[in-house]
Amino acid sequence: MSPQPQAAVGAPLSRVEGRLKVTGKAPYAAEHDIKGVIHAVIVDASIGRGRITSIDTEDALAQPGVLKVIHHGNAPKLPYKDNPASNNPPGGRRLRVFQDDKVLFHGQPVAVVVATTLEAAQHGASLVKVAYDAQKPSTDLTKAKADKPTKYARGDAAAALRSAPVRIDATYQMSRNHHNAMEPHATIARWGGNKLTVWDKTQWVVGTQTELSTVFGVPADSVRVISPYVGGGFGSGLRCWPHTVVAALAARVTRRPVKLVLKRRQQYFNTGFRPSYEYRLKLGSNRQGRLTAMAHEMDAETSSYETFTESILFPGQMLYSTPNVSQAYRTVPLDVNTPLYMRGPGFATASFVIESAMDELAAKLGIDPIELRRRNEPSEDESKNLPFSTRRLRECYTTGARTFGWDRRSAKPRSRREGDWLIGMGMAAGVYDTARMPAQAHVRLNADGTAVVDAAASDMGPGTYTSQTQVAADALGLTMRTVTFRLGDSLFPPTPPHGGSMTMASVGSAVLDGCNQVRRQAIKLAVEDRQSPLYGVDAEDVVVRGGRLHVGGNPVRGETYKSLLSRNKRSHLEAEGSYAGPAAKERHSFYAYNATFAEVAVDATLGLVRVRRMLGVYDAGRIISPKLAESQAIGGITGGIGTALLEHTVTDHRDGRIVNANLADYLVPVNADVPDIQAIYLDGEDRQADPLGVKGLGEVVHVGVAPAIANAVFNATGRRVRQLPITAEALL
Repeated sequence: MSPQPQAAVGAPLSRVEGRLKVTGKAPYAAEHDIKGVIHAVIVDASIGRGRITSIDTEDALAQPGVLKVIHHGNAPKLPYKDNPASNNPPGGRRLRVFQDDKVLFHGQPVAVVVATTLEAAQHGASLVKVAYDAQKPSTDLTKAKADKPTKYARGDAAAALRSAPVRIDATYQMSRNHHNAMEPHATIARWGGNKLTVWDKTQWVVGTQTELSTVFGVPADSVRVISPYVGGGFGSGLRCWPHTVVAALAARVTRRPVKLVLKRRQQYFNTGFRPSYEYRLKLGSNRQGRLTAMAHEMDAETSSYETFTESILFPGQMLYSTPNVSQAYRTVPLDVNTPLYMRGPGFATASFVIESAMDELAAKLGIDPIELRRRNEPSEDESKNLPFSTRRLRECYTTGARTFGWDRRSAKPRSRREGDWLIGMGMAAGVYDTARMPAQAHVRLNADGTAVVDAAASDMGPGTYTSQTQVAADALGLTMRTVTFRLGDSLFPPTPPHGGSMTMASVGSAVLDGCNQVRRQAIKLAVEDRQSPLYGVDAEDVVVRGGRLHVGGNPVRGETYKSLLSRNKRSHLEAEGSYAGPAAKERHSFYAYNATFAEVAVDATLGLVRVRRMLGVYDAGRIISPKLAESQAIGGITGGIGTALLEHTVTDHRDGRIVNANLADYLVPVNADVPDIQAIYLDGEDRQADPLGVKGLGEVVHVGVAPAIANAVFNATGRRVRQLPITAEALL
């Protein structure tokens, strides 16, 4: 059997939609030109908990252009039918907007003003007067009562810790982080009879379709969700938020299409966030640095009306060989809106704690941090008793140490200085789950030799358009310019959420399957066609390249798709590609890995931290697009710099108000904060994971960045900081 040539996969190609984006021709959620659209502005609660006692809309309705003010007193009652396919977190009730007088968190939507212009809607919203019976909200993680814990245990961690010759016992605190993508969340909603169309910023068109179907009590096929471009998400678009429901409700009440765009401030309490944590970790080891025990106790914020959890337990179970492990994960219900997944969810938080503690243990034992990690490298996943599909952390350490110049690191903290700056180097290991879910794709090969591939996937920036086109082009034997990949429409075949680093493995495998089917259809047609140069050839010996079918090793004998289909009077060939997802019972443990290195400079007098350079080395399976992969690493490391040094949501616990709900006070990294980033992807693939051999990149590139920086700060200053972000005050 001749292998199908691979010309696009693995090539450093530019984005196929890049020109549309840089010229402003790519329409984002709020930019679709919908005839007759009117505007909506949300009025949000100014208290953190309580009830609405009255809403005065008289002044707002008197303003020219204001058409309607909708609130719990006049909104139609919505069915909110239960639907297990809805994309809301389990364990609670969803927020039912405008259905009662309860206020569950500061900033909750309590009314919406609809007007003919945005300016009229904004002014009208400022005139709505809401009176409350206010109660003191509970928003402090450290003072609220936690739910019953989720537990994991193997061995006897308590006994092993008591007998361990060397112990670390530390408590870490991670601040709430907000996604702050460039594009604000926005929705345009239009009803046509009992059918709803929404243009929405979402990372899961199928999930938003299901949720709107659930809320309004209409069949799922009566809801169409369109989202061809997403201007960054980082997880914030992985569920349908209340503002999307509000837009659809306003459109139904007014019987006109409605556009609703959240202000930057509103995104701090109307969409999700990475929850804050208090995380205590106890380590025990022998004097040679072999771990004997780990005990994890973690408290995380969630909302009072839903229970949000994330995969924070896994790294502590499998990253290092540890015979005795105990874990207790408690959610703490607060009067806040519901958290949501944010880049590297769970794993990034756990890695800061575990990798900081490992660095502290290395310093206590006088062992090089990389050597300590090598001594605790497991031979299998001890939490599942399964072999790893691939695990090349040792190679990540070796490659990273050599490339970064780890041998120049001084083991003694605060021993390297350049003028007023203390210089330090640190590293951390990272891991992320290789997630896969069922997906489908439709493939059509046209008689003119072009192809169109459809899937209801999303592209929030990693390059889905490009990477899927690469897979399709090679599988069909076409050039990139003759393949069109379409996404972001719930009318297309269903796909899983665009998050958790699962898009390439899931959607890509479905695209590969569909394209392989179409290529084989064409080959079968050719070898059975007496007029074809390929008549009688064994189908297994035929390959396709540049739209031309030919015998492998003999490119002269063949013909083009165009001539084959034209002669056979076929307008097209098509197939439905599918990927079933992981096996019901896995035979391997699937993860992607990294080793992240950081060099920092800390002003000895002022305590200011500056990142000088960073390197990430990744075991992430097959790399479909090296150029996109490098972009992923740059973005993930940049986000990690923000988590480590800048990002911190501040809440006024008196009323639940977020104090710094803007980009002037909530700091994110800028170019000056990110001087030198390098990424290395190890060659390889993981065919046990999926047909493409990929592992996903979007999450693992973020995991481990914060602890690498924190460990470098310790090496520079001798000060161990256990709270993120690392501030100048903590180093003075």
